[in-house]
Amino acid sequence: MAYTPQPSTADLAHRLGASAFCCAVVSSIALSPCVREVVLRGDAEVLAGRPGNDVMVRVESADGRFVRRRFSVRSVNADANTFSLWVTTDHEGPASRWARTAIADDHVDVIGPRGKTFLDTAADWHLFVGDLTGLAAFYRLAESITPPGRAIFVVEVDHPDDMLTTRFDAGIDANAIFIERRERAMNDPTGLLNGLAAFAMPPDVGHAYVTGEFSVVRTLRASLADRGLGDDAVSHKSYWRLGRVNADHGEPDKNDT
Repeated sequence: MAYTPQPSTADLAHRLGASAFCCAVVSSIALSPCVREVVLRGDAEVLAGRPGNDVMVRVESADGRFVRRRFSVRSVNADANTFSLWVTTDHEGPASRWARTAIADDHVDVIGPRGKTFLDTAADWHLFVGDLTGLAAFYRLAESITPPGRAIFVVEVDHPDDMLTTRFDAGIDANAIFIERRERAMNDPTGLLNGLAAFAMPPDVGHAYVTGEFSVVRTLRASLADRGLGDDAVSHKSYWRLGRVNADHGEPDKNDT
């Protein structure tokens, strides 16, 4: 049986200049207490784009409406025509509910590629800073570094078992600082600021990639600027905002009111 995306999905993809496909769920597996890996099949290389891109998935909300949520692509298997997403499940929402309940052969509308945070190929070292929601994007970006290169990760997690790691090719010097949240509020930047304080900036050219909660991202950007990384050396993306539901298109509320 052939599945096609909903007309609204196809129309939105056209307006965004992206592709739309009705993907099949291959699997949904818990990797840790707060992360599930969902593997989707269908138009994988086109939808997943390049490292740093994300996809927009149509999921059902608790009130029966359909909304779209955005997920960083963790990896692509071109031979199998599949791509994987790491979905955080430490909260209640349409995305986490979908990841927990998805089963093989379910079908979902996907739009991609989306996003515009890409690797700075002129940098000698790359600093990835944020909470668990950014880990998939961080690893895919770091895996695209051309050796020799250096990747440093400063990531805050809620549970020790969420300290997920990966392997890199020879010639990539990779180091990670994982910080446990330990009862701090989700919009408290203290843990990540302490992690950054433990990191000595190398003397050559670097680039930072900052993701996570809206106000935390803003504070981290200011901290990095104080340490000499200007706007052109910092890529940033707020994935969510404490106390506010992301809009139906998946973006967090950015109003200061």
